[in-house]
Amino acid sequence: MSHGAPITHAVDLQLPPVGACPHNRRLGLVAVMATFGGLLFGYDTGVLNGALSFMTDYFGITPTQEGLITFVLLIGAGIGALAGGRISDRIGRRQNIIILAVLFFIGALGCALAPTFLSLLAFRLVLGLAVGGASVTVPVYLAEVAPFENRGSIVSRNELMIVSGQFLAFAINAVIGNVWGENENVWRYMLIIAVLPAVVLFFGMLRMPESPRWLIAHGREDEALEVLRQVRSEERAQAEMAEVRALAEMEKQEQLGGWADIKSLPWVRRLLFIGLGLAAYQQLTGINSMMYYGTQVLEEAGFSRNAALSFNVLNGVMSVGAMLVALAIINRFNRRTLLIFGFTGTTIAHLLVGFVGLGLPEGNALRPWLLMLCILAFIGIMQGTIGPLVWLMIAEIYPLKFRGVMIGVTVLALWTTNAIVSLVFPPLVAALGFGTFLLFAFVGFLALLFVATSVPETRGKTLEDLEAEFEANYNTV
Repeated sequence: MSHGAPITHAVDLQLPPVGACPHNRRLGLVAVMATFGGLLFGYDTGVLNGALSFMTDYFGITPTQEGLITFVLLIGAGIGALAGGRISDRIGRRQNIIILAVLFFIGALGCALAPTFLSLLAFRLVLGLAVGGASVTVPVYLAEVAPFENRGSIVSRNELMIVSGQFLAFAINAVIGNVWGENENVWRYMLIIAVLPAVVLFFGMLRMPESPRWLIAHGREDEALEVLRQVRSEERAQAEMAEVRALAEMEKQEQLGGWADIKSLPWVRRLLFIGLGLAAYQQLTGINSMMYYGTQVLEEAGFSRNAALSFNVLNGVMSVGAMLVALAIINRFNRRTLLIFGFTGTTIAHLLVGFVGLGLPEGNALRPWLLMLCILAFIGIMQGTIGPLVWLMIAEIYPLKFRGVMIGVTVLALWTTNAIVSLVFPPLVAALGFGTFLLFAFVGFLALLFVATSVPETRGKTLEDLEAEFEANYNTV
């Protein structure tokens, strides 16, 4: 097969329907337990949003040091994401998730008990390794355990659990902050909560099965069949074994492409450029600045600390609600249309935040409320369009032969951009105030130009059709 030829992995096997059977309940339990990794991902990235102002008082840190607390977690996440896939390929998805649960436990406990700022940073790095590992391992585990008919909805539960974890962090922070806000150690109470879901994830995954796809790839077919019998009917389990064997055999025969192949093919290089652009622009909307520093932004808007803690919960409610809407509409509209709508909406919201924040005096009674409404609009539009769409399109546009390498590089770029934005956001706000959001608006205009001129439409096409189309369109670029 030539380097440029489309690669098809269709398997012409007719599988019996899944149907309604008791095995679906077991599959649901597997999904719930595994997505506790997503819940921890969300909680550990969101808990700083509320705890940070108390930590600042406790350690006496600067805005740059505030950014470092988030930055080290995200750098750890980038490393964890890059290594997590390879580790799970070697030792198994289930085993890797169990190890990640231990890292979540150690990281959460260490952060809550940290005696110094430097020790806090060290344990935030450990948490980052767990977050990054979970971001790549849990979706793969779910995809390989789920039947193909339900794969999309089951894998999407992890995204929902991530934003639910952030919402949970905001809500718990609001309660703890309002009740024990006078205690100098209140931030420790907020961080220690993350130990509980880590314990649930650890003991829960001990009772969950390994991925049948991974077992077959490692020659353990009898165990794979037993796993399938736990989550499928007998007829479906036997038929699916034949399908998985065929796919595994095709993957053994496939000569996977590496960097030399990617650099030699113009159309593949162009797709990598598009994927990296989507990943970077998703993070340059500043969405995670609000997920990490929303309470501080609301305080800057004019709310008291306790009021900011309470109203920050609305950011979590908006994220969860928007994600539910996105899951319902994402396959009904063209990807490019939704992306353009999303970047247009977020750019307008940024302009409004900037103009209101700079134009109205700090003593104006309407100022904090208008700013909160504009911020909520930004979060809703972002989480309902750009957020899930970028992850979907990254999975769609890369050719199968290079997908592992290209997704790994793209996710690393996404985490790195996230880390940089999170590092510079607190000092930018300290220097520019709400003028920071005008910078986000400028980047939003660049993102719109990028989508309009470079991003292809992928809706309604098979992955094989897309691959052939991309090769034809970009082969001379």
